[in-house]
Amino acid sequence: MRMKIMKTAVERIVFGGNLVWALLLTSLCATRVHAADRPNFVFILADDLGWKDVGFNGSTFYETPNLDRLAREGMRFTDAYAACSVCSPTRASIMTGKYPARLHLTDWLPGRPDKPDQILKHPKIITELPAAEITLAKALQEGGYKTAFIGKWHLGGLGHWPEQAGFDINIGGCGMGHPSSYFSPYKNPTLKDGPVGEYLADRLTDEAVKFIENTKGTPFLLYLSHYSVHTPLQAKKGLIEKYQKKVMQLPPTKGPEFVTEGNTNARQVQNQPIYAAMMQSLDESVGRVLDKLKELGLDKNTVIIFTSDNGGLSTAEGAPTSNMPLRAGKGWPYEGGVREPLVVKWPGVTKAASVSDHQVMSTDYYPTLLEIAGLPARPEQHLDGISFTPALRGKEMGERPLFWHYPHYSNQGGAPSSSIRKGDWKLIEWYEENRIELFNLRLDVGEKNDLASTSALKREELKSELQAWRASVKADMPLPNPNFDPKADGPFKRKILTGK
Repeated sequence: MRMKIMKTAVERIVFGGNLVWALLLTSLCATRVHAADRPNFVFILADDLGWKDVGFNGSTFYETPNLDRLAREGMRFTDAYAACSVCSPTRASIMTGKYPARLHLTDWLPGRPDKPDQILKHPKIITELPAAEITLAKALQEGGYKTAFIGKWHLGGLGHWPEQAGFDINIGGCGMGHPSSYFSPYKNPTLKDGPVGEYLADRLTDEAVKFIENTKGTPFLLYLSHYSVHTPLQAKKGLIEKYQKKVMQLPPTKGPEFVTEGNTNARQVQNQPIYAAMMQSLDESVGRVLDKLKELGLDKNTVIIFTSDNGGLSTAEGAPTSNMPLRAGKGWPYEGGVREPLVVKWPGVTKAASVSDHQVMSTDYYPTLLEIAGLPARPEQHLDGISFTPALRGKEMGERPLFWHYPHYSNQGGAPSSSIRKGDWKLIEWYEENRIELFNLRLDVGEKNDLASTSALKREELKSELQAWRASVKADMPLPNPNFDPKADGPFKRKILTGK
């Protein structure tokens, strides 16, 4: 019907003698029709969710039936990565398609101050997403998409919130890195308080469902960025009680509950009831969104992406989860800190219950979504991302290196480092110790067997490539800490190891 009306309008103008206006109208109408046929996007980002925190990656204590359903309906990636082991840099990489090192936004905002027990001083970082960046949201907005951000932003203070970065709607996004409470009142400047006792994950989902209902008929980007499962650990009473009972039924733990990691300990077992209850609320949120899309008949034309911003919290602040078999967690360069769960459902394209081992980075979402939307790539913007649509179509993709640069001490015990993964190999360069670690992830996903001394050629190859990359992105490096006190006590006081 729409095409018939447009054809009639064009014929009238042509017969009236104004061919130029006819051609312009034809082009405009065609653009609108094409935009109306574009897929919707629902991008769900969890906070501090570990690779092993979901059933489809092997968790047996946490219950994630809706996420598992999404994995059965879409494609699960085994080797998907965050661009950083802490939140803000990864979030910036999703929005810009650039490595945090290139952006000079390499730590959570506003960042951790230096302490006397640190040998190195962290470099200066920018404290907001640069206004000059044409974000993924802005690119989709310019392509005719209605855009909504709901949840955690953590990419700058007032004046640097989602509405300044291409989002038509912002609910809950501000400079806060975690909620003051998961129960209303929230004390969030962009989220009105609900009834006393309302749970944050439920409220954000309410807002997401409303947006989907109100935007039907227009292509949209819904960026649902949960605060869960970041601390503070708070969950609904009934769910906590459920998992407390489940803990009592667990078989005896095989091996230690904690192992030493640097100057701290890393949890090896998933058995914390409050965290499990938070996981269930997050999973229920995903289920409600999936159900609403199906109810409205949008499920056949909506691409759904689910992932996390960094690894699970396993070495500090209560260490509520375990990333085993991956090593360490949030704030560390090991796999537990950067490898993420990822499911993509692209109706009509991704094969149900398919699994991909292609290595995907958070910088890649920008060009991938543009390609899926049929919009032109912006290579001058998403400099470090590549579209992984071939993988989504079940095709092979060429090998490329992935890089990380974290010139900071983390709250979770990690120290300044950078790393590279290329194929099966991963190299970590620790700055304060001038030490190299080298692992073959295909044979040793837990990064227990350091091959730096026995695989010298591979070590030097990857080390040179990592250093060349740092130079290419003008990565900021840590410097000697002028206030370092070798007698000071603190989490970073350690016996320094040396090595090649």
